[in-house]
Amino acid sequence: MNKIEKRKGVGTQETEASLELMNKDLDKDWSTIPDYVTSGLLSGLVFIMGITMRGDWMMFLAHYRRSQDSQLESLMVSNTTEPTELGLWLQERFTGLWPDCIVGATLVSYLFFFGIGGFLHVYYYVMQKDNPEDWKCQPNKWLSKKDEIHEMIVGCFSLTIGSVLSAALATWVINGGYTTIYYEFAKYGYLWAIIELPFVFLLTDYITYWYHRVYHLPFLYKHFHKLHHTYKQPTAFSVTAIHPVEFLSIQMIYIMPMFVIPIHAVVYCGMLSYIYYHGIIDHSGITFKKLWFQPWQPDCIFHDNHHQYFHVNFGFNVELWDKMHGTVRQKDKIYREDIFYGNGKDISEATREELEADEQQRHDENPLAYQQNKNKYL
Repeated sequence: MNKIEKRKGVGTQETEASLELMNKDLDKDWSTIPDYVTSGLLSGLVFIMGITMRGDWMMFLAHYRRSQDSQLESLMVSNTTEPTELGLWLQERFTGLWPDCIVGATLVSYLFFFGIGGFLHVYYYVMQKDNPEDWKCQPNKWLSKKDEIHEMIVGCFSLTIGSVLSAALATWVINGGYTTIYYEFAKYGYLWAIIELPFVFLLTDYITYWYHRVYHLPFLYKHFHKLHHTYKQPTAFSVTAIHPVEFLSIQMIYIMPMFVIPIHAVVYCGMLSYIYYHGIIDHSGITFKKLWFQPWQPDCIFHDNHHQYFHVNFGFNVELWDKMHGTVRQKDKIYREDIFYGNGKDISEATREELEADEQQRHDENPLAYQQNKNKYL
């Protein structure tokens, strides 16, 4: 072999080696999806699940349709008086409710509940089951298969109730039923347009705080709310796994602004979407944290602690209520299912057995679930 052929051979080998190295680098780069892309996609899916699983998407569409029809706006005013014939009045207001609205709302609820909820479950609880310390609020504890099936069944029952209720409200709105929701910007003045969102949001969240706290009183907890606390390690499917009486009562709180407080349709629908989105996040059992523009919103671990320790951290979207009323979890307190009223038990009064049990509970929490990756309760 002459020198030229040798040089060609060496050059070819160097070129092949370079190409192989380049391909490996490209594969490495493309196989690593940035965290913001993954978290953005997951947030989008959770948002869709939130607005569809109770059938509220149908109510949102109803408000949009009504906003496009000026005649329906006039009907809202003219029909605030008592009807002369109740049967005829109900028929007018709920025309088209069955089967169109109910069947559609229920099917879509099931589709997204199991579709997106199932995706989240598979993505974390199946595909990342071997490394729970990287993402799970309680990495040492898991719901049993029996409880997972249980929460899906109970959740579906609540979904059906919610879908029927949302379908009824959507039909009511489309047929011109009375509502305080309006569609013209600044109809009640620019000041109200600015403050209506924080006012209604804080009001409903504060009422929900007390509603939740009342359901933790011994009698109501035992007969109603205990069902939801079956899931000590909640998942996204736990969010609607609630006793039907409790489910309807909390829905009444969220429906209340529709008939009591003037609020723009976009503001109202956006507020509900936000609440339902964080309802799923907070029950996911995943170490999601609030974003920089949400100083009022507690991290996911806040509500996960509620399921782990029972009678503490009653707030949902505003952590301030628990701080105001002394029901936020404190590191020098012990909390259990049989210690009611959100005050806990002082460590100084605990027995050795209680301290040991509480210490184990604290070690079951994931430090990564807290801000600055620090478990402040250890």
